[in-house]
Amino acid sequence: MKKILYFLLAIILLIAAVLLFNTLRLTSKQVASEPIKELNITDNVFQNLSQAVSYPTISFSEESIPDSTAFNGFHQFLDSTFPLIRKNLSLEKISEYSLLYKWEGTDSSKKPIILMSHQDVVPVDEPTLENWEAGPFEGKISNTHIIGRGTMDDKSSLIAVMESVEKLLQESFAPSQTIYLAFGHDEEVGGKNGAAQIAAHLKKKGIHAAMTLDEGGFLADGMIPGIEKSVAMVNLAEKGFASFRLIVETEGGHSSQPPRENTIGMLAQAIVDLESNQLPYKLEKPVDYQLEYIGAELSFFKKMAFANPWLFKKPILKALNAHTTTAPTIIGGGVKNNVIPTVAEATINFRILPGESIESVKKHIEETISDKIKVEPVGFLTNPSPVSKIDSDAYKTLEKTIRSVFPEALVVPGLVGGGTDARYFYDISDDVYRFYPMRINADNMKGFHGIDEKITKENYKEIIAFTYNLIKKFG
Repeated sequence: MKKILYFLLAIILLIAAVLLFNTLRLTSKQVASEPIKELNITDNVFQNLSQAVSYPTISFSEESIPDSTAFNGFHQFLDSTFPLIRKNLSLEKISEYSLLYKWEGTDSSKKPIILMSHQDVVPVDEPTLENWEAGPFEGKISNTHIIGRGTMDDKSSLIAVMESVEKLLQESFAPSQTIYLAFGHDEEVGGKNGAAQIAAHLKKKGIHAAMTLDEGGFLADGMIPGIEKSVAMVNLAEKGFASFRLIVETEGGHSSQPPRENTIGMLAQAIVDLESNQLPYKLEKPVDYQLEYIGAELSFFKKMAFANPWLFKKPILKALNAHTTTAPTIIGGGVKNNVIPTVAEATINFRILPGESIESVKKHIEETISDKIKVEPVGFLTNPSPVSKIDSDAYKTLEKTIRSVFPEALVVPGLVGGGTDARYFYDISDDVYRFYPMRINADNMKGFHGIDEKITKENYKEIIAFTYNLIKKFG
């Protein structure tokens, strides 16, 4: 009996030693900040963003035709508001509405960089208008905010980039690397006619960039339990996107004589089965980076959990949403309350974790639900993006810039669940990152694609300061 107890004690001590060793080994990954000159940004920038918001450059669906009045008006606004850009940068229009600016560098041996944003915005639900502080396309400037659709997603970063370049031109700054500004017009519906065509155009011209930077990362304030500092999420990759339609077809019948397998009942069971048997949580790149970078900043016992994912990974991965998600989004079937329908359908959306694919998700669906149900892909589909590096010169420059402009912030590489235009630029860029310093907190999260979208004046100036300093640091 004593031998067993001694053996158990030895095992416990060994595990404790491993836990302690891994915890002590997990140290901060943050680079030192560098002092930078404070940038004088006038309040005129608020008016420029306000005007940009007033153009309803809405993407309704993949099939809808862009509103030429809104987009062409927006382009004319850019020309008149940023005259030095119009004079000194070349401009190509791709697919009629997407914009590609080129700022020629002084050193042709250096690979260019690409700064991205998108012009389009999502529609506004009419019933929600009364819940907005101001009209979504009014561009109201309050004492603290600029209000309107696009102030968070994504005209704030687009106009901030333009403000930064215009200011640098005023200062006679000449970049050593060529800089492209790529502004697609249909990101909100997949980007196949905008960013995808810009990337194809650059590839055809033989352009290969050192770095592409797009939206999809942010400054998280109070969003990570245990960390009081702002966290700059620099997302190295994005999940894939796929929707599948489940179709149940039967002979139907009268509701007074329901068959054992009812059309809608079969469909409902399939949805329940998919939600109850979701794909597992996995520690894939770049999620492992998140554990290292976040864990190093936590208190001792929380750090212990992050430093030892072999023992504690399940709750951590669940908190990070590190799996392929399953979301029923559309359902339909039936014509009358006493008729069993012959057809019922549901659409299930999946956000696919790196390491999995559209095909593996389809296989999972077919293995989970009844083989009497048809499974068909529907709409826009894309696999997870590749994962960019964190040891490249471009990443280090980006990381150093963030730490210098926001010395109180922790830089954390990660994975974004939503889709961005950046997915199209991996073929023409060494690395693709997603980050602009939009401040996100529990209160303003609902503004993304939601009600009362707005950005604080202070945060908007921060985005301009960041893009300005990033360009200078690369230059």
